[in-house]
Amino acid sequence: MTLSNTPSRDRLEALLARLDRRRAEERVFVKLYSDTARTEADAADRRLSDGNSLGPLDGRIVSIKDLFDVAGEPTLAGSIIRRAAPPAAADATIVQRLRAAGAVIIGKTHMTEFAFTAVGLNPHYPVPGNAIDANLVPGGSSSGAAVSVAEGTSEIAIGSDTGGSVRIPAALNGLVGFKPTARRVPLEGAFPLSPSLDSIGPLARTVADCALADAIMAGDTPRPLTPLALDGLKLGIPKGLFLEELAPEIADAFEASLQTLSRAGAEIAECGIDDLLARFAQATSIGSIAAIEGSRIHRNWLEDGDAPVDTRVTSTLRRRLTVPDAALEKLLRTRQELVRAMDERLAPHDLILLPTTPIPAVGIASVEHNKQEYRRVENLLLRNTQVANQFDLTAITLPLAGTSLPAGLMLVGRSGTDGMLLAAAASVESCCKSAECSRIGLNAAPRTPNPRRGSETHPRARQPECP
Repeated sequence: MTLSNTPSRDRLEALLARLDRRRAEERVFVKLYSDTARTEADAADRRLSDGNSLGPLDGRIVSIKDLFDVAGEPTLAGSIIRRAAPPAAADATIVQRLRAAGAVIIGKTHMTEFAFTAVGLNPHYPVPGNAIDANLVPGGSSSGAAVSVAEGTSEIAIGSDTGGSVRIPAALNGLVGFKPTARRVPLEGAFPLSPSLDSIGPLARTVADCALADAIMAGDTPRPLTPLALDGLKLGIPKGLFLEELAPEIADAFEASLQTLSRAGAEIAECGIDDLLARFAQATSIGSIAAIEGSRIHRNWLEDGDAPVDTRVTSTLRRRLTVPDAALEKLLRTRQELVRAMDERLAPHDLILLPTTPIPAVGIASVEHNKQEYRRVENLLLRNTQVANQFDLTAITLPLAGTSLPAGLMLVGRSGTDGMLLAAAASVESCCKSAECSRIGLNAAPRTPNPRRGSETHPRARQPECP
């Protein structure tokens, strides 16, 4: 049966049975909502039977990151020190909207502590190994979110993205991950990392599913996603820093993607932004915005030298407690100047295109106890994605065809161009998938998970034309 004609309750029971079989070694979910999910699935099936569907999300099985409030329980945000926190009085706004649209919330997923760090490790929980190979890192901070979709224990996952925390794990697990313009989706009821940079986004197997979840969370009416014509689409390629230190396979696959899009009629031109990156780096020499703002959020326990928190989190935050508030205010003003400068720089291009991460997932063993290698890997994983948060842009990662391990192709748009970005991403997704299928002589199919794991339209909108 296909997804559309298999009852929600049947799909849910299959997933719950699978999760029950591995209950003693669960690494992806930190909490399951089996009973409420069954109630939600039954209600969705009744509505469908009665012809009263709430829309395209009705009955879809969704996981949520462990930083979203669910009424009646403390929000842990990946940290054991939050176990004694007061229970949430209400569901987070996005959880309310998902439920109202008929989503079946199956559970909360693993995350790195307080959403810091991009590799996917949290010392308080077993690592949810990559869905393709459990010996590899999943990426973070929305680690369990990505693995849940890639291994098939949820159909759509909701994560947060402050420097790439949706897009990095999506790329490393072979998924689509969308970071909307930061103001698009309300943050109420989401445990903060950096109020200036935080955004909430979906992970799924397709652009269409990401667009659907995004529309619901943003309070929009979901509409069918009409692909944007690639013929004449202006794509900027940021030569320089973003294309350095690429794994050879990723470099080759990225170049092949550019050739595919060029043959489809996209106009590809260089787009230099390294000078703006350098100015941002200079402005944040006192510390990153996320770390300085985070140090304010976590001040109380940071002053307790014995707080049981990941040292990768405490070491960074404690250093930033000494940054004066006046310096942070100046940094945020400088950021706004650079946001405007970046917007002007990107204006000649519809989108810019770059590899999501310069490297694929590395082995867990290579970084788990090696601080120097951990820092090197994390810096590389964050390097390309964080520009979208720093400069208030919108971005999406798509699976990059032609690599042995999953990697991502990232499209980045100016602030507020979310609808155009999603429409273009649907075209790129279709075009690159067609080209890959042509290359290998096979029909399109999703990557096979590790067996051990048991919108808007646009004036130019039409079907993409691919070679």
